[in-house]
Amino acid sequence: MIVARFDEVVHAPNRLKICAILSAVDTADFATVRDGLAVSDSVLSKHVALLQASGYVAVEKRFGGARRRTSLSLTSAGRRAFDEHVAALREITEGDARARK
Repeated sequence: MIVARFDEVVHAPNRLKICAILSAVDTADFATVRDGLAVSDSVLSKHVALLQASGYVAVEKRFGGARRRTSLSLTSAGRRAFDEHVAALREITEGDARARK
């Protein structure tokens, strides 16, 4: 059972989108997430740093040849926070819809 809990860290639009992208996969390349959000490296890095500091996103850096690859994934705490936040948003929006009837 998912508990509805609004999460201010997850709620910011770009961080919500990052969590949504990562919730659908085990891991994603930094560039894939950046392109999915249509933001710069620095904007994504800023949001990922906050999610990482909150324990919601894990960052793995690998070196292959001349290129460094960075992968992102939701931690179990991140998945739980995202699921609970989405449940809270549904509760809010469905409650508003019921109130208008």
